[in-house]
Amino acid sequence: MTDRQTKILEIVTQQKKVEVTTLSDMLEVSQVTIRKDLDALESMELLTREHGYAVVKNMSDISNRLAVRYDIKQRIAEAASELVSDGETIMVESGSSCALMVARLAETKKDITVITNSAFIARFIRHSEGGVTKVILLGGEYQKEAEVMVGPLVKTCAEAFYVDKLFMGTDGYIPGIGFTCGDMMRAEAMKSMMGSARQAIILTDSSKFKEHGVVLQSRLKDVHMIFTDRKIPEDAKTTMEQSGILVNIVK
Repeated sequence: MTDRQTKILEIVTQQKKVEVTTLSDMLEVSQVTIRKDLDALESMELLTREHGYAVVKNMSDISNRLAVRYDIKQRIAEAASELVSDGETIMVESGSSCALMVARLAETKKDITVITNSAFIARFIRHSEGGVTKVILLGGEYQKEAEVMVGPLVKTCAEAFYVDKLFMGTDGYIPGIGFTCGDMMRAEAMKSMMGSARQAIILTDSSKFKEHGVVLQSRLKDVHMIFTDRKIPEDAKTTMEQSGILVNIVK
């Protein structure tokens, strides 16, 4: 993605619906160039186009959540991907930064196997070549908008595996306690997957530290590492480090 396309995505995400002419004026390029950029962004399922407009759809949809703070999530994904070695099998929970990390692995690594409960991740990298050679989908009840499997069957499937690393997202944070999720069934799926991994690694942009979800996803003692950006509150960073969590800050 080019810098201009990243800027377009940021503008559309903030304003929800923007005219092509407005984007052309704001970015000082032709409308033809803007339309080409919008075509590229729509092909990546990051926004949708209407006649003369670029539009963000329902933000509960995983494709649209991916577009929010895309540039930061991309840097988080790139940093986290460096933890994965060629030939490794990893477990990945649904989440926009996690999806970007798997896409990065597909571009930069060799012979990676991904075990996931996210149908979106499997679909997101379906045209990728090389790096991710096998995707194993955990069964369960399908949540349509998030494109994720949840429920007791996820636990049953996850118990068949044991990996070194689980990568997962989060919806919020409770100081001194842990990370939270806005959906009870997704939280239970994450707990099941955590039982099948030696390390739990969270990928999240710093905005989530201002949110307080209603369902406890994981206590601080159960998280080994986190990747986030430099706007993380200092008190949250200090608390996590005191709890033994390795905090990785991307620029």
